[in-house]
Amino acid sequence: MDTQGIDWQNLGFSYIKTDLRYVSHWKDGAWDGGTLTEDNKVHISEGSTALHYGQQCFEGLKAYRGQDGSINLFRPDQNAARMRRSCARLLMPALPTETFIEACRQVVLANERFIPPYGSGGALYLRPYIIGVGDNIGVRSAPEFMFSVFCIPVGSYFKGGLTPANFIISGYDRAAPNGTGAAKVGGNYAASLLPNHEAKERDFADCIYLDPATHTKIEEVGAANFFAISRDGTRFITPKSPSILESITKYSLLEIARDRLGLEVEEGDVFIDQLNQYSEAGACGTAAVITPIGGIQNGETFHVFHSETEVGPVTRALYDELVGIQYSTRPAPEGWVVKVQ
Repeated sequence: MDTQGIDWQNLGFSYIKTDLRYVSHWKDGAWDGGTLTEDNKVHISEGSTALHYGQQCFEGLKAYRGQDGSINLFRPDQNAARMRRSCARLLMPALPTETFIEACRQVVLANERFIPPYGSGGALYLRPYIIGVGDNIGVRSAPEFMFSVFCIPVGSYFKGGLTPANFIISGYDRAAPNGTGAAKVGGNYAASLLPNHEAKERDFADCIYLDPATHTKIEEVGAANFFAISRDGTRFITPKSPSILESITKYSLLEIARDRLGLEVEEGDVFIDQLNQYSEAGACGTAAVITPIGGIQNGETFHVFHSETEVGPVTRALYDELVGIQYSTRPAPEGWVVKVQ
């Protein structure tokens, strides 16, 4: 593909075929050495467990073109660790952290021409995944596995970038208590398609899921984590639950809020009937980065936080610090940025 035709300022979040992707196979108890390939089609057995029983997991991370021209991978060790946890939950072989990061590094370098330029607001999104493959039909762990990493240049996940969006409380559950909510597996996202569709039909950006046990506490915002700022502007609060996927962006914001903004930080319950305790709220994740939440529709009640049109001051400060770290305009905490050479 000729990158001359890419509108870097208006990328959005859509698939674009890039030059090369990394592929490795697990068989007879070990991963092979891996290779880069131009083929963006996956060729697997019709009996693959990924197709029939959902034995697969994935990750998402980004490479950024720094202000100084360098290429930054943001906290890939944390993605590697989360993928290992997902693999353990689905009885799949995990990759060593070093192998995971090296695969990402190779894909970034092989597709460097697709990294959006500094100042465009874009990044190179990497999608690592592991799927169960091989001839099989029974409900069991696969005899073979495939690991791959591909990449696409992306802009904002939600239309408008850092502008407030409105969300609606869903009557559906994202995950079951003691289920796979804390793992990044495809089944959780398949279950979200209908709630997301219904939310958008009502002109909301996405839906918000409550805890599956009591339906009284906020857990996730679509495919992103939730955070809020206390009414006095001194505390950063985010939900804590065994069915929430632990967002690397969220935990980065927790540290930024505490260490750079001087806020108290708390992981705990965020009750849906106590939203008036918060002055600001947002959704955060690798794809969305931060999306300020303007308001939440809960039944017949619509609660507005800071504003439906303007970003709150704490949310803006958190965003500026996080993005500054990712693009090398602000100093990064130790180990947060891996320079791709």
